Amino acid sequence: MIKLQVIGHLGKDCVVNTVNGKNVINFSVAHSERFKDSQGVQQERTTWVECAYWTDRTNIAPYLSKGTQVWVEGQPEVRTYQRNDGTPGFSLTMRVREVQLLGRREGGAPGAGGVNQTGAGAGNNNAPVELSTPVDDLPF
Repeated sequence: MIKLQVIGHLGKDCVVNTVNGKNVINFSVAHSERFKDSQGVQQERTTWVECAYWTDRTNIAPYLSKGTQVWVEGQPEVRTYQRNDGTPGFSLTMRVREVQLLGRREGGAPGAGGVNQTGAGAGNNNAPVELSTPVDDLPF
């Protein structure tokens, strides 16, 4: 099995569809990285991953909106297609097993981060807990 993990921001709001009686949430994740080329010039490269999350847990869909930062894990696939000019094109897609919301860009809706949705058993919620007051009784 090949496993792919991506951290990035959603390029647009997700779309929930029903295919043959099963729910699928489709969304695109952009992962950007900065690097210096051989001449020392700062460059940026963005890779887009088209994601399909087959799940009955569609309650996460309202949180998968443009600009939301997510961590997704699943099985990658490379799709080929023909561009309008006749040249071959390729796209990276993923059949998602797990999704975790990491937060929003500045100016985003508060409270969207920290929701965990996994493909494993029902009721699995390992969302990070935020502490509003310092804890003084640590055991070390």
